[in-house]
Amino acid sequence: MTEGIAKEALPEGWLAVDALDLEARGVARRPDGKVVFIEGALPFELVSAHVHKKKNNWEQGQLTEVHRESSQRSEPRCPHFGLHEGACGGCKMQHLHPAAQVAMKQRVLEDNLWHLGKVKPEMVLRPIEGPAWGYRWRARFSVRHVRKKGVVLVGFHERKSRYVADMRECHVVPPGVSALLLPLRELLGSMDAIETCPQIELACGDEVMALVLRHLEPLSDGDLGKLRAFAREHAGVQWWLQPKGPDSIRLLDEGGPELFYDLPEFGVRMPFRPTDFTQVNPHINRVLVSRALRLLDAQAGERVIDWFCGLGNFTLPLATQAGEVLGIEGSEALVARAKDNYTRNRAGRTQPLAHVQFAARNLFEMSAQQLVADGQAQRWLVDPPREGAFALAKALADLHNQPVPSGEWTPPGRIVYVSCNPATLARDAGLLVHQAGYRCSAAGVVNMFPHTAHVESIAVFDRA
Repeated sequence: MTEGIAKEALPEGWLAVDALDLEARGVARRPDGKVVFIEGALPFELVSAHVHKKKNNWEQGQLTEVHRESSQRSEPRCPHFGLHEGACGGCKMQHLHPAAQVAMKQRVLEDNLWHLGKVKPEMVLRPIEGPAWGYRWRARFSVRHVRKKGVVLVGFHERKSRYVADMRECHVVPPGVSALLLPLRELLGSMDAIETCPQIELACGDEVMALVLRHLEPLSDGDLGKLRAFAREHAGVQWWLQPKGPDSIRLLDEGGPELFYDLPEFGVRMPFRPTDFTQVNPHINRVLVSRALRLLDAQAGERVIDWFCGLGNFTLPLATQAGEVLGIEGSEALVARAKDNYTRNRAGRTQPLAHVQFAARNLFEMSAQQLVADGQAQRWLVDPPREGAFALAKALADLHNQPVPSGEWTPPGRIVYVSCNPATLARDAGLLVHQAGYRCSAAGVVNMFPHTAHVESIAVFDRA
C-alpha cells in the first residue's frame, strides 16, 4: 500500500514510489516485481515516468508527472537545479526537504551497516546538521569557452554530462562566491588565455577566498594584470596559479593574508594551502570535531593515535585533552604542514598543548607488526578517505586472533571512526565487531553536504 492505494489498483502507467536510493532516485516496483529507478521522484509519491533504460530486473527513467505529491517535496531554491536540459549536476536533492534528506541518509547508514557489515549500533546518534545553503567553502569549477555562443562558462558540469552548466548563481557556495560567477566569466573571456584555463578551484578560509587558476600555458603580463585588478575589485579574493599538478601551485603575489580556518572551541588555528584536504563545510567541521572528541573522551594521562590525520584537524584539538598524541598520515607534505601547525599553535597559549608526534605511513598497507611498532594507545581516532581503513581494521583483527605477549601491546579501548563512505565504514565495522573484539556502541550521520547524496557519518567502537 502507498497512501491508501494498492499497487495493483493503480491506473495504467502510474508508479508508487517506496524509497530513495543513493543517487537520490525514487524507487518503485511494477506489479511483476521489477524495480524502477526514477529521477526526480520522492518516496510516497504516485508518479508517471519516461523509461529510457531497461534491464531484466530493473528499469531506469525520469519523472514526467506527479499524481500525488510527497509532503516532503520542496521548491528548489536554485533555477539551475532540475531535470531540464542543461540542468546543473552539483546538487541532487533540492526538491527534498532538508530534514527528510537527513532522515534518508540515516537510513542509508543503518542499512549499509547491517546489510554489508551485519552490525547494528547500540545507539543511534542525533544527526549533526548545519546551514543548508552557502555551506560549500570548497569547490572545483570547470571553465569552458563556448565559441558558438561567444561566452565563457564557469561552473559545475551539467547533470550526467561533460558539458559545463550555464550557471549564473549557486546557492550552496557562499553568497560572495555566487556573486563572482558572472564577473569570473567576463574576466576569463577577456584574457589571452581564454582557451587554456580549464579550471578554477575554490578554497575559502575564515578571511580569504582563494581561487586557484589552472593554466596550461604561461600567462601573459596582460592576463596577470587582469587577475590583480580583479582581486582589487573583489574584497577577499586571493589568486593562486597552478601551471601543472597540485604541488605546482603558488601565490600570484606573495605577502597577502594567510589562508586559515579556526577551531575556536580549542583555541586552534589551521593554516592550509588551497589544494590541501580540508572539510568542505566549515560549520559542520567545527561541530564534528567537538562531537568526535566528546565521544572519544580522551583523558589527560592517555595516549591517542589519530589515523589519517591530515593537517591535524583532529590532532591539535586532541592535544588540548589527551596526555600524548600521535598523528599518522600517508602524505609527507601534509605531515610537514601538520608539524608546522603544531609548532605555531603551541606559541602564546595559556594552556599548553600535549606532546604531539607526526609520522608518514602508507595506511593502506598496515600490518599487525606495524601497529605494535607504533605503540599502544588507549584511544584511536580514524578519519580515512572514501577507501576506508580496511588494512587498519584487519591488523587489529589479526592481533585479536593472535595476541602479542601480555604487557607488550594492548588494543585501544575505544575507537571513534569518522567516515565519508557508509559502504567502507560498514565493511570495516564488520571486521572490528566480528573479528577484532569490538562492539558498535553508537553511530549517526553528519550532514556535511546538504542537497547531495553524499553520506558522512561517525561511529564509536568499544572493546567488547
